[in-house]
Amino acid sequence: MPRHPNEVLFEGEKPFPIIPTCEHFAGTEERIAKALELQNKMGGVFDITMDCEDGAPTGREREHAEMVVRMQNSPLNQHNMAGVRIHDYTHEHWKADVDIIVPAAGERIAYITIPKTVRARELAEMIEYIRNTAARAGIRREIPIHALIETHGALREVWEIATLPNVQVLDFGLMDFVSAHHGAIPSYAMRSPHQFDHALLRRAKAEMVAAALANGVVPAHNVTLELKDTEFIYNDARRARMEFGFLRMWSIYPAQIEPITRAMAPSHDEVEEAQAILLKAYAADWGPIQHEGNLHDRATYRYYWETLQRARIQNVPLSDEVMRAFFPDAVAAQN
Repeated sequence: MPRHPNEVLFEGEKPFPIIPTCEHFAGTEERIAKALELQNKMGGVFDITMDCEDGAPTGREREHAEMVVRMQNSPLNQHNMAGVRIHDYTHEHWKADVDIIVPAAGERIAYITIPKTVRARELAEMIEYIRNTAARAGIRREIPIHALIETHGALREVWEIATLPNVQVLDFGLMDFVSAHHGAIPSYAMRSPHQFDHALLRRAKAEMVAAALANGVVPAHNVTLELKDTEFIYNDARRARMEFGFLRMWSIYPAQIEPITRAMAPSHDEVEEAQAILLKAYAADWGPIQHEGNLHDRATYRYYWETLQRARIQNVPLSDEVMRAFFPDAVAAQN
């Protein structure tokens, strides 16, 4: 029997993370509960970030972190696809966030997002604290880290940041990045189309994406300020995906989730092509093949395998033959 693509196509390499393309932020208990309900209804096609930074009322950080633990361990959290954004390095409560959340919910946390990254050494200190806290609690898994690139310092050190242990995602923080330019970037550049056209923002986004992808890290795009116009939201997500190479995008309003996931998903034609090529390659035990007059080998197989994995994680229908060959655990679970 031919080998599974994971056994053949990435020998000796760090596998690229295949994670949902939409990350939805929720800060209050009520909004987190509604987000979890929607996540269950949609079949787990987006992540949820429980927000301890902007979501926590000043002076009630501990109570907010304890609420996040309850929601992480709630029966509503059926998919274990919820992360947590803690406070930044300069905030006095960031270690308490970790001390409260990691021992009590570390087995279920999908990731920890760290905001306002300025220096790689500070982020490295936070990552080490998270790892040590998890180890002391008997948690053996490595909790993925998402780092927010929203300052001049973070952009300057983004290549070093992308190499730090457990970093899974680099998030671009548009609003703080614009504000950090002291009016040199006009406020209208926080909205489309200017957020994609202003030279300083194009440079920053391209540099962050390049650093992320070169180091096996997922680049995530900032929010769109449009909350309800689904076509506008879709176009923002599509530009982020096709022009800049972002593979994930933030949502701050439930109506944003569907157009973001739709814009980021592989197209029907891409999925059909990937299925046809990979089934031929599988039958040839991953040797070179021809498909519609073009030569394909392991270099292109990697591309199409990641396309299929992204399609699968976003519940894009795949053929029965592909499911049996490449996703046998999912088939067994259904049976």
